Amino acid sequence: MARSVPLSRFMPRVGGGAAFFVSLLDDAMSNQRTKRQRRLADALGLLMFIVLLPLIIPLLFFALLFHLLAGSFLYVAAWCCWCARGRYVLFVYSDSPIWHDYVEEHILPRLGERAVILNWSHRSRWRRTLSVLAFRYFGGSRLYNPMAVVFRPLRFTKTFRFYEPFRDFKHGKTEPVAKMERELYDLLDEIA
Repeated sequence: MARSVPLSRFMPRVGGGAAFFVSLLDDAMSNQRTKRQRRLADALGLLMFIVLLPLIIPLLFFALLFHLLAGSFLYVAAWCCWCARGRYVLFVYSDSPIWHDYVEEHILPRLGERAVILNWSHRSRWRRTLSVLAFRYFGGSRLYNPMAVVFRPLRFTKTFRFYEPFRDFKHGKTEPVAKMERELYDLLDEIA
């Protein structure tokens, strides 16, 4: 493909409106060229997707299958290892000045032996344990700190994400944290 050279390069330096029209013509030709290039790139991308689709579908199927099997394994392991011993909660928090003192003074004592505790601030020392694997699977990648994951035998987990209530708590609104705590304790009272 030949490289195009702007018309303004061949035009003498002209003041006034002539230079403006030459630059408009250059822009129009440039936009048309880039539109063609974009269409070609889109068509090539679509063609590559269609050609690779027979490979992509089985990979997606096996990735989904692996994800579901990993989740099933974590459910069964948590039910057998934790729920059988009376531990129904995986609680994750950090040393943030916003919630650290509140969590250690109010939430952790009330959870007591019913919880497995992880401190996000000490994650560099975490080993690959059931609690860490369960946190990574059930915690997701958003608003995971502080968080409580409640494991109910033979049922799906219930997750309590305390990040937004504590953001309100920082501004003096204590009701959202208290409400989420009540919901957590009520669920634990139902289970035990």
